[in-house]
Amino acid sequence: MTNQTAVSSGKYLRSSRKIKPIQMEIKFIGTGGAFEPQYFNSAAILNFNNKNFLIDAGFTVYPRLLALNLLFKIDYILITHLHNDHSGSLANILLHKYFYQHGRKFTILYQSEKFKKQLEEFLVIQLKDTAKYVDFAPLEDISGISALDTFGLHSEGFQTYSFIFEEENERLVYSGDLGQTDFLFKHLQTLPACPTTVFHDITFDSQNKGHAHYTMLQPYQSQFKIFGYHCNPTENPQENTIPLVANQPNLIFPG
Repeated sequence: MTNQTAVSSGKYLRSSRKIKPIQMEIKFIGTGGAFEPQYFNSAAILNFNNKNFLIDAGFTVYPRLLALNLLFKIDYILITHLHNDHSGSLANILLHKYFYQHGRKFTILYQSEKFKKQLEEFLVIQLKDTAKYVDFAPLEDISGISALDTFGLHSEGFQTYSFIFEEENERLVYSGDLGQTDFLFKHLQTLPACPTTVFHDITFDSQNKGHAHYTMLQPYQSQFKIFGYHCNPTENPQENTIPLVANQPNLIFPG
């Protein structure tokens, strides 16, 4: 990935009225997991094909979007899975847009009909009339984005996905929560070669089987540019060679 991926706040989220397309630009709203709220739940906004995609909406994401004045700059929402630290404030985000923008709705892009049903069942408890507050569209409606089904590879019997974005001969990968890294990287090795940056959840606890231990990511550093997220950066061991998103100011929204 070129240095276009690491963007300055002045360049990010530029107006959609710009005619010239820009390369993919990503910034994280938070880099922590379920138990590191001081670093906010891991979530990011990706500028892709001149549209802004919110990736995940954990329980700290809604207040962060308001504090950063980003909520109304989102065009689409993507959810990797329905654990609370990835979807806990999704209903708040949908309601806020509806009530503060006179009935306008966000579009959630879904990866499969089965996952769409899970999303609807998750939201109906809070929204009652889901169709009133959100539109759904299949992910394949957006060219250049694909989802890798990682069912059971984070939590037994639980649906998760990784996202792969391709634009202007560059590839950006967002792992979601994934404990078996070989599955993702072996898939990437089957794709046509191009500069690829992988944002992968990471753990420093070898007993944590739901996330990628840093030693599982290191063998792939010679092939891919890899950044770790979804962690407490103060626990980072000296021997870890995977750079953390939390330590990259150009990849994080300030504040």
